[in-house]
Amino acid sequence: MSFFAVLFALLIEQIKPLPRRNFVHDALTSWMRWTGRNFDAGRDHHAWVVWGVTVLVPALLACGIHIGLAQVNVMLALLWDVVVLYLTMGFRQFSHYFTDIRDALERGDEVTARSLLAEWRHLDASELPRRELLRHVIEHSLLAAHRHVFGVFFWFVVLSTMGLGPAGAVLYRMAEFASRYWGFKSRVVGAPVNERLLALSQRLFSLVDHLPARLTAFGFAVVGNFEEAVSCWRRDAGLWKHANEGILLAAAAGAVGVQLGGHAAPGVTPDRSKTFDAGAPDELAVAEGSTPGAPPEMGHLRSVVALVWRSVVLWMLLLALLSLANLIG
Repeated sequence: MSFFAVLFALLIEQIKPLPRRNFVHDALTSWMRWTGRNFDAGRDHHAWVVWGVTVLVPALLACGIHIGLAQVNVMLALLWDVVVLYLTMGFRQFSHYFTDIRDALERGDEVTARSLLAEWRHLDASELPRRELLRHVIEHSLLAAHRHVFGVFFWFVVLSTMGLGPAGAVLYRMAEFASRYWGFKSRVVGAPVNERLLALSQRLFSLVDHLPARLTAFGFAVVGNFEEAVSCWRRDAGLWKHANEGILLAAAAGAVGVQLGGHAAPGVTPDRSKTFDAGAPDELAVAEGSTPGAPPEMGHLRSVVALVWRSVVLWMLLLALLSLANLIG
């Protein structure tokens, strides 16, 4: 059932994607705001309470509904899994930004491209040169593909095989959203936030994402240049501050042969790389502290899209084989 749930969810999402401003995002934001307001009193243990209510309660609810429906009819449980996956997994939840930025760059409209990147990632991209702009689009797109597709996919499959239905998909999505929400509230909105809650949500999401990030990186290596991907994984993952991001981006850089990492204009990715210095770089400085390969060009955007889709096919084939083996066994 896991294979068909993922397949149907991806197909429906391609035909009828959620709009950019959708009720799911608004509901999640309201839920985060409500749990923080009602359960966070600023102490250490309150951070655990808020995270547990925010992340675990929706996952348990999704699991309970699945189990209840399965006792009535297996097809109702499958339908529920498809609905949850449709709401938690999919390329179209972020790809409109990628497509609009790519179209703007193809027209030579770098101002619009920078504006769209700033709107998407809530960062200052006004001083980025073209190659740095391309690098950021590639990096953020790879991370978004992992967090919106592969991370949800892996956790759904793991917990679904244990009879817990879509609990894994909800767990991963809520953990990722909580980490992003509290960081955004603290960094961009400037609203007061429990620093313990912010640190806890980021640490717990890092643990939740530990295995999925490595599986995604392995998939990139298999469908890309395996030798270079593994080499970059082992050598260059430390260029990024966060280990999960570093492994994924280094493997992808080696798989398609593009330079990632390096310097950035101030305020763009202050917490992403150990090598980022203040000041906008010139074009010759981009390669310093980055992965080996060719400087980012428009062709690399197409290569990254192809890499991600080949990886999707790889994991879907493996899931289909596992499902078939389970039926035969």
